[in-house]
Amino acid sequence: MPVIIGMDPHKRSATIEIIDSNAKILATGRYGTDTAGYDEMFTAARRFPQRVWAIEGCNGVGRHVAHRLIAGGETVIDVPAKLSAQVRVFATGNGRKTDPVDAHSVALAALRLPNLRRVQADPELVALGLLVDRRDELGRARTELLNRIHRLLLELIPGGAKRFLSAMQARALAEALEPGDAAAAVRLRLVTELIDDLEVVDRKPKPRTKNSNNW
Repeated sequence: MPVIIGMDPHKRSATIEIIDSNAKILATGRYGTDTAGYDEMFTAARRFPQRVWAIEGCNGVGRHVAHRLIAGGETVIDVPAKLSAQVRVFATGNGRKTDPVDAHSVALAALRLPNLRRVQADPELVALGLLVDRRDELGRARTELLNRIHRLLLELIPGGAKRFLSAMQARALAEALEPGDAAAAVRLRLVTELIDDLEVVDRKPKPRTKNSNNW
């Protein structure tokens, strides 16, 4: 019998628990839902060649993770939130929620009720996965550019710039600087080029899902 990987998904993270057919806990973990976190989670699961993913809320917050797994050829079943809540009460004696407890409850529900709905890929899931991946790419690119701008400004301005910096604010700081030597001049030129790149990223349309108002 395959192991069951119970998952409590959130927008930015997913907590999993892997159990065998006797409900013995084989592994646990909490991972980000960005590309790096997903890859790390999948690496942990790959230790078990026969596996089934049980995810709470495949029609809600768990939908994007479910799609990624299905697209990779994984088997995913949907565990309704009400069902996992009932299992949580029986397993713990109370309704207290934590991510690890929820992941455990989802895994137990899937183990004890083998006829739960298997999630199938559909065009909406495919589209959602593409949007999520693109949003992650833009977010990582923007963060990397800002980090590089901050490092250079720290060498040009005593104390550096404030933490949350827009492209417009960064450009205003750069335009007010007068480099005192060749090294400072090169740093300022690099900052200006990075701000140009940041503005390009900021002008790109932000991928949105129909249930999301931000990226």
